[in-house]
Amino acid sequence: MKRWKQWAAAAAVLTILATVTACTANSPDPFGGGKKESGLTAEQAMAGASEQVQTVYKQNCLSCHASNMEGRMGPKTNLQQAGGRLTKEQIVKQIEQGGGGMPGFQGKLKPEETTALAEWLASKK
Repeated sequence: MKRWKQWAAAAAVLTILATVTACTANSPDPFGGGKKESGLTAEQAMAGASEQVQTVYKQNCLSCHASNMEGRMGPKTNLQQAGGRLTKEQIVKQIEQGGGGMPGFQGKLKPEETTALAEWLASKK
C-alpha cells in the first residue's frame, strides 16, 4: 500500500510539471505574442464570449493565458489580439495540435468547443 501511495504522488508531481512546462516552454509563441495591454479586466477580456466559450476558456486556457488574456507566462502568451495575428482556421489548428510550448487539445475539447473558442479569439484584434 505504501508503494502505491509513492507512485500516486510521483504521478501527481509529473502531471503538475507537465502542465507548468507546457505553459513555460521557451519557444515561439503559438499565437504570435503581442503587446501586453495594461488595465484590461477579466470582464473586458471576456467581452463577446458566449457562456460556452467562457467555460472552455476558464477550464483549459486560464492557467497559461490568464483571466484577462494578457498571458501568465509573459507577453508571448498574450491572446488579447490573437485575431489580429491569426485567422480562425490557424487558431483552430493551434488549439487542436498545440506547438510552440502549448499542448494540443484535440480529443480534450469537443469540435464545437474548439470552433466557438477559435471564432471568439479570431474576433480579438
